[in-house]
Amino acid sequence: MSTRTAGLLAALTITTSMIAACGAAPKPGTGASGSDGGSKAATATSAQDLGGLDKLVEAAKKEGALNVIALPPDWANYGEIIKAFTAKYGIKVNSDNPDGSSSDEINAVKTLKGQGRAPDVLDLGSAFALSGAQEGLFAPYKVQSWDKIPDGQKDAGGAWFYDYGGYISIGCDAKRVKVCPETFADLLKPDYKGKVALNGDPTKAGAAFAGVYAASLANQGSFDDIQPGIEFFKKMKQAGNFSPVEATPATVEKGETPITIDWDYLQASYAKEFSGKGIDWKVAIPTDAKYANFYSQAINKSAPHPAAARLWEEFLYSPEGQNLWLKGYARPVLLPAMQTDGSADAALVAQLPKVDGTPAFPTPAQVDKAKETLAGGWGAAVSG
Repeated sequence: MSTRTAGLLAALTITTSMIAACGAAPKPGTGASGSDGGSKAATATSAQDLGGLDKLVEAAKKEGALNVIALPPDWANYGEIIKAFTAKYGIKVNSDNPDGSSSDEINAVKTLKGQGRAPDVLDLGSAFALSGAQEGLFAPYKVQSWDKIPDGQKDAGGAWFYDYGGYISIGCDAKRVKVCPETFADLLKPDYKGKVALNGDPTKAGAAFAGVYAASLANQGSFDDIQPGIEFFKKMKQAGNFSPVEATPATVEKGETPITIDWDYLQASYAKEFSGKGIDWKVAIPTDAKYANFYSQAINKSAPHPAAARLWEEFLYSPEGQNLWLKGYARPVLLPAMQTDGSADAALVAQLPKVDGTPAFPTPAQVDKAKETLAGGWGAAVSG
């Protein structure tokens, strides 16, 4: 439930401080060492382009660092993933703006271009992965397990590729809410005045964007029409149920957001943590809208550590990396293939929130249309 959306002001503040702190920076694509190996890495579309994984590891270690952005340590187990990467390769990971949004990530790529503190890699909501690729911000790259990523869950040219995902769910503090909601329709009940919150601004944060999309599906909308979702939140706002407070663990503990709409893997990961703080956190995947989606990985075209960026992706898409996401209750994109070849941790699979049916995903064109509709109508729907 980390927000990953600190808002535009915070994004500008972080950006300014990063620029001030960077000092003299290596040119994009040269790597920390300014070596020819770094230049080759900047244009490598696979590990084979550098002579294989061992050569990629060698080049990444020479760079010695990796810049990541908007990766809260408690989001999909990223804290442990970062530690495991450093332990395996001895590469320092610089993590900036951990509570930033997908919008903040794209802003950082543009604003910090040419700076040594620019992000090397990105973890983006699908709508932002698509728009970033359209703007030519990403370097094409295909990990060694590329063929195991299902078609439709990756850009054919390697600009972005799904990493992990889950279902939109409703979290609820059962000690503060007498009867927890289990559907979007429930959220309109008068018992929930001022209690329902999103994980961020849906025009900036992927989780919140997905929450509105799910609400649309629950109200006769479709992947082609997100407007019913916007109207649903307008009704909640008019009823006094929707809170403008962006949900975080802190707001839940304070009782400010006792009901949250967020990804199931985030909600599930906090249930155990909250139990020690007197919070009985219940998680339900709404029966009237089973909306699933994945976040996407992408490499900054101007990454200051191009080899480390590519090695990071290889690590994430290895069985070790995929199981670490699974440990954080997230459903890694390679899970079906790993269950087939036996590399998925069965105990971790068993802890996932149970969902019936096969998820469907919107197409890039549908996401673009939804994003445009949301940008034009969200503010008016929930203002006041």
